[in-house]
Amino acid sequence: MPEADVPKKPVISIVDDDPSVREGTMDLLKSMGFIAETFPRADDFLQSDRHTSTSCLIADVQLPGMTGLELYDHLVGSGKFVPTILITAFPDDKDRARALRSGVSSYLAKPFNENELLVCIMSALECRQGRTRES
Repeated sequence: MPEADVPKKPVISIVDDDPSVREGTMDLLKSMGFIAETFPRADDFLQSDRHTSTSCLIADVQLPGMTGLELYDHLVGSGKFVPTILITAFPDDKDRARALRSGVSSYLAKPFNENELLVCIMSALECRQGRTRES
């Protein structure tokens, strides 16, 4: 089969400064058949080559340096649309509303279960596919 015909697995990047959340989420995503990459800081993600091939971004709201929402805004501001799921151990209705108004796909409170996360990822990937077709 030619390489162009091989369906690509979505790449999901996880940006979280908590190693246990990063690794646990990565293991979960890999068990679901996704390619998962992890980064402890937003800057690490932005400096990697993964920011151009990421199909969905999962980012902690509170990160050292740039927050998850600031990372999303930075990507959008630079012309890169990456469907983003923000996760937080400190859910706040005002922050959630602001994030969703900005265009973030989902806002999840930690701890989340795998079904919640999968629903958010599938929604984000559908949003990305629809956006790609419009381009």
